[in-house]
Amino acid sequence: MIFLVSLVLALFLLIYGIVKLKIHPFFVLLVVAILYGFMTGMTGAMVVESINTGFGDILGKIGLLILFGVTIGVILEKSGGAMVIASKILNIIGEKFVHLSMLITGYILSIPVFADSALLMMNSLNKVMSKRAAVSYAGTTAALALGLTASHVMVPPTPGPIAAAGILGANLGDVILWGVLVSGLALIPCYFFAKKIASKIELPIVIEAEEAKGKKPKLWLSLLSLVIPILFIVAKSIMDYPSIEVRPGFLSGVIEFLGTPVIALLLGVFLALLIPEKLDEKIFSATGWFGEALRVAAPIILITGAGGIFGKMLQNSGIGDVISGSMSDINIGLILPFLLAACLKTTQGSSTVALVTTASIIAPLMPALGLESAVMKAMAVLAIGAGSSVASHVNDSFFWVITQLTGMDVKQGYQIQTLGTLIFGVSAMILISILTLFVN
Repeated sequence: MIFLVSLVLALFLLIYGIVKLKIHPFFVLLVVAILYGFMTGMTGAMVVESINTGFGDILGKIGLLILFGVTIGVILEKSGGAMVIASKILNIIGEKFVHLSMLITGYILSIPVFADSALLMMNSLNKVMSKRAAVSYAGTTAALALGLTASHVMVPPTPGPIAAAGILGANLGDVILWGVLVSGLALIPCYFFAKKIASKIELPIVIEAEEAKGKKPKLWLSLLSLVIPILFIVAKSIMDYPSIEVRPGFLSGVIEFLGTPVIALLLGVFLALLIPEKLDEKIFSATGWFGEALRVAAPIILITGAGGIFGKMLQNSGIGDVISGSMSDINIGLILPFLLAACLKTTQGSSTVALVTTASIIAPLMPALGLESAVMKAMAVLAIGAGSSVASHVNDSFFWVITQLTGMDVKQGYQIQTLGTLIFGVSAMILISILTLFVN
């Protein structure tokens, strides 16, 4: 009983510290992990060992992945490559299908670029497209925001899903493949929500003068840093399936090396450097693009490391055996990570914090929940991702970016963003539950 009481108290302290006291999640996770260790009877030596191994092990696996993924996104954003990709998608789909254009554009952009930044980049274009097509600005904004949310919580190399996959030991290629499938299908009801429901909300369009346009990078160059790493990661994942026999050779050796996530994303950084016309200190210096990437990645890496400490503390306390015994007759499976992530997202606002924290708590419980296979580990990451999108409201920075940028009031924000993310998260979880009936 002491383990369960300690866990509930630890979760309460986590939420209270982050939400009420406004303490940085890194310090809250670290301190609460230490308190939990002592509450469950761990010795000082065991607590220290859990801190060192939990922090070191998880960052050794995914610290560089997060940094490289963020770096690719910063380069794409600053060089104009992300906008070139967005413009091409809009041109292909056309003004007649502006909701679909915004949904797909947001979905693709949010893989390398943070959702907040992508929304800032796309808002002006969204206004222009909405006015030209004579459709509701509220509807197209909903489509764009939900597209951004979907890949942000489910598709690597976005940092949150990378961190969750690393903590749970899920194959990154599996997470990409299943993540694209689940998040893509879950956006279908979101599309109709944006077009049929959100579009009924009146939101005036105020178009400001367009900024002067510089020379745009080429589309194929802009896509290289995204497509090539993902192809190599997926190819290696396919090669690693037990049912597939691959003969040793030069090609398989290249895929084995370049398909390793850390090498694939490092390759993506080098490919992204082909986009700028000139490579100078504006890119490489501490105050340049690389410096900005480090500043953006550092908090995520530290929070992930603290999540690793919390997870290791839970594991070393023996709570997994306790949960295993108490849940032996209950088929709760993926529902627990989904609900836990949803609670954390709703109470503290950040999807990334919800992803990392939930994965850290669930990691030692995976055997007890029946989530030990490679496929179920990937599904667990996606279930956490689905929960971490439910539901964006006033304590989420993305909620305020959307409302302030578009001129929505808080009520409209709830009607569009909060309801939309609820629809996405629940739809994704339903799809995951159906898929596990066939692939478990």
